[in-house]
Amino acid sequence: MSAFRTLDDADVKGRRVLVRVDLNVPMENGRVTDTTRIERVLPTIREISDKGGKVLLLAHFGRPKGRDAKDSLRPVAAALEKELGRPVAFADDCIGDAAEAAVSKLADGNVLLLENTRFHAGEEKNDPAFVKELAGLGDLYVNDAFSAAHRAHASTEGLARVLPAYAGRAMQAELDALTKGLEAPSRPLVAVVGGAKVSTKIDLLENLVGKVDALVIGGGMANTFLYATGLGIGKSLAERDLSETALRIIERAREAGCAILLPVDGVCAAEFKAGAANHTYGIDNIPDDQMILDIGSQSVERIEAAINDAATLVWNGPLGAFEIPPFDQGTVAAARHAAERTKAGRLVSVAGGGDTVAALNHAGVAADFTYVSTAGGAFLEWLEGKALPGVEALRT
Repeated sequence: MSAFRTLDDADVKGRRVLVRVDLNVPMENGRVTDTTRIERVLPTIREISDKGGKVLLLAHFGRPKGRDAKDSLRPVAAALEKELGRPVAFADDCIGDAAEAAVSKLADGNVLLLENTRFHAGEEKNDPAFVKELAGLGDLYVNDAFSAAHRAHASTEGLARVLPAYAGRAMQAELDALTKGLEAPSRPLVAVVGGAKVSTKIDLLENLVGKVDALVIGGGMANTFLYATGLGIGKSLAERDLSETALRIIERAREAGCAILLPVDGVCAAEFKAGAANHTYGIDNIPDDQMILDIGSQSVERIEAAINDAATLVWNGPLGAFEIPPFDQGTVAAARHAAERTKAGRLVSVAGGGDTVAALNHAGVAADFTYVSTAGGAFLEWLEGKALPGVEALRT
């Protein structure tokens, strides 16, 4: 972590510490239904509090256009207080009189959640005037929200330019994992990329073929590659108009010495529904009236062999329609194999992306991977090789 400033470098005692966290959690009837993102930031909050710092939490919620009661962070404060096990005060605004009054009441070690930063247009515009108002509340800045680090907003990037800035513990763990995953990995390095569409992952694929030793392509996007190479895919989901793009990626991989592994068999059905009658066909023998909904057992064996050869694995996206049984079996089998190798100490496995987290949870192995990122868009942009403004601002 020498490339980034962390809490190890910060003296927080008696200081007002603005901490950017991700509390954009799922809500139902005014209650938080999943506390995963809250749990991730607890170590940073506790550490600053225990060391005598005043913790001022900055976060966004939803996509409000101005102040909107349904996007208030007030209900989240109650959930955070319960998970943290200590009082969490709440301010009705993140700047101005309400914020200043709430901050003035804090004793060393106290925790305060400020209202939704996106209630102000200056947040997403990274307006210097808004940054100045936020900065006036604190002495130091800590970013513990990697999931928002791909946005150059006031609370994710602007503050880091005007206050002494550090990575929180969740951010530090993410950066450590991502460095091990792609920037300085142990080799061989294998990437698994799945999901429905090539169009959403063109930049990702083009970046990966220049960095990894082998690239496994699965899910609906694999059908586009199979179609591009001249194979019949029946009525499978595919972006047939992206055939030239797929062939370009295959050629770039060849030039870079990156092996591309496409499915060699597929589990097919005439309709997309749970429990649909299905059959496994070789990839060169897909019936015209069938659609490929999962990889077959031979493809699973090839992927497992690639994982066996790998020292590092980066995973994004499912290998089939995992939400609908029995078309989850390929993803589950490959994920469990990667988890076993990881638990045996033979593999560093880093995974991320919304569908990926859901698929690994479905397989029951998310806790067994070396690191699973919940950052979504930020994780994808990192895989694409893009600089993340919120991360760059923390570099030493």
